[in-house]
Amino acid sequence: MADRSLRAPAWLEELVRTTPPPVPWRDVARFAVTVPAPLAVALVVGGSPALGAGVFATTGALAATLAPQGGPLRDRLRRTAAAVGFGAVGLVAGQFASGGGVLPVVLVAVLSAAAAVISSVNSAMSLGALQLLVYTALASGLVTPLPQWAEVSFFAAGAAWAALTTLVQAATEPSDPDRTAVAAVFTRIAELLTAVGTEHTDDARRDLTTALNAAYDRVIRTRSLAAGRNRQLSELAGVLNAAAPLVEAAVASARAGVHADPHDVTAVHALAAAVPGGRELPAERPPALEDGPAARRAVRHGVRLVWSVVGDPEERAGAAVALPRPPLGQRLRDLADRTLGSADTRDFVLRLTLCMTVAEIARQLLPIERPYWVLLTVAIVLKPDFGSVFTRAVQRGAGTLLGVLIGSLLLSFLPRDGWVVVAMAIAAGLLPWARGANFGLFSVFQTPVIILLLDLAVPGGPGLVGARLADTLIGCAIVLVFGYLLWPQTWRAPLEDALRAAALALDGFVGAAFDGDPTARRRARRATYRALTELTTQLQRRLAEPPPISTRAVAWWPVIVQLERTADAVTEAVIAVRHGGETPEPGQVAVLRRALRELEDDVRAHRLPDDAEIHAEGVLAPVAREVDAARRLVRDAAPGRRPEPAAPGS
Repeated sequence: MADRSLRAPAWLEELVRTTPPPVPWRDVARFAVTVPAPLAVALVVGGSPALGAGVFATTGALAATLAPQGGPLRDRLRRTAAAVGFGAVGLVAGQFASGGGVLPVVLVAVLSAAAAVISSVNSAMSLGALQLLVYTALASGLVTPLPQWAEVSFFAAGAAWAALTTLVQAATEPSDPDRTAVAAVFTRIAELLTAVGTEHTDDARRDLTTALNAAYDRVIRTRSLAAGRNRQLSELAGVLNAAAPLVEAAVASARAGVHADPHDVTAVHALAAAVPGGRELPAERPPALEDGPAARRAVRHGVRLVWSVVGDPEERAGAAVALPRPPLGQRLRDLADRTLGSADTRDFVLRLTLCMTVAEIARQLLPIERPYWVLLTVAIVLKPDFGSVFTRAVQRGAGTLLGVLIGSLLLSFLPRDGWVVVAMAIAAGLLPWARGANFGLFSVFQTPVIILLLDLAVPGGPGLVGARLADTLIGCAIVLVFGYLLWPQTWRAPLEDALRAAALALDGFVGAAFDGDPTARRRARRATYRALTELTTQLQRRLAEPPPISTRAVAWWPVIVQLERTADAVTEAVIAVRHGGETPEPGQVAVLRRALRELEDDVRAHRLPDDAEIHAEGVLAPVAREVDAARRLVRDAAPGRRPEPAAPGS
């Protein structure tokens, strides 16, 4: 192992880390064709009005092309509609945000507060809220000879063109995203069974949890919206429900270090191939195992159960559990809780409104050439659902620096003709690949696209590129000072809230594990692992912050791992009871649940847990040991008692 003193700090490693993503060739082709096509038509037609129409159509195509990501077609179209609809509103509102005075400041503040509330509804509305601010900023400084109705119309036409290419790509894709998501669950199960006894076991289990969450998010939610009218979604939901015992058995095998029968690993791979419809399952399912460890027998039992369901459409439909849509009143209450009733949302409303207001004041007071870029930078950097504000500000600045250097070279050497379209097509084609790496790399290729587009609309010469960099740095500085450094919440790690939520979910899992209701147990287990996934996500975000935030986050890492081990121990106990183990006494279950609730109280109140050990017998003994270990780690990570921690994985 390399000397720790020679390694960069954990937060700096997270800041500069880039995961090389696979090249999404279909998206690359769609971006390269869709984004510059309206501009190419405008250049062929010629004339200032045509060029203005091409610029607005290209902006609409860019918004609608960036909006859809992976997932079912309905979700991609929903994100596209939100981005285009709110973007059009921003184009109209931005006309009133130009010039000086109080009115633009008030308008920007009101739109920022509205966008912050809207972004908390769901992911599609969050994207739409971003486009509202982005196109308000652009419209405040983009002057063309077209009337306002024509600008919005050409923007919508470009978006419609992008939506058409999205539909064409979806129609030619070889596999259905819903089926692919369910098949990925079985692929991850096979990988976990293969990784038993190796150093990759924990990572394989987390990958399985991620795949299972993604599959349920896509299939169960869309099935509930379909209200039973979609037979395919009903069958896929049945497959996921039937896979629960196999998932539990795989987790228990990994924890116990029991290798699965090689035939079961092969069978799980066969299930993964059969779910998308690419291969038929043999009629005979694997025979039952009568001997061997309980975990191995549980894996075979899970394989046999899923085998029957995947091989029989009627079984698939029958295994699905209907999820009735909540009544309107409950949905409205849930919406209010997520928006104005959420402290996090109210905090973000204040942050975004303050930063956008400061940016608008800076736009009016500072002698900068294209000041609307400051507003645009603040809106993009301060999106909360994209990760660390600090990371995005730094990556945005660095990425834009490289992007403007590329843009300056292009503006210096390319004539204002078809070569601009070629350069834009190349940069646009790299966007879907760069988006999978990190925000900084995405900015490297997004910046030349926008610079080339805006230079055609309002020529500014090579000097425009340097002004663009200055505007970006000003916007990043506004976010870092007014949206990051000045807020007390910045210096309080939200990991503690996520830790408490995970402890409470684990308490519910223990309560449901032995009550004999498989549906309640499955939902409680899924809720627990989802909470642990969110906890890990929060950890990764905080690791990208500078000290002392990243130092505190690293200190909590052992606690997070221990909570995952505790959840796995509960799953192992469930498997042991199912295969002949003695059902634990309700009193022992109550003792464990009380310890977990006390752990949640300890984290919330910043107090040290007591030193009393938890005693349990039978299948609960390993669970009790894991809970004790979690309490000891919480003591070590408590304020005032933290040793200098090692980075995760070191």
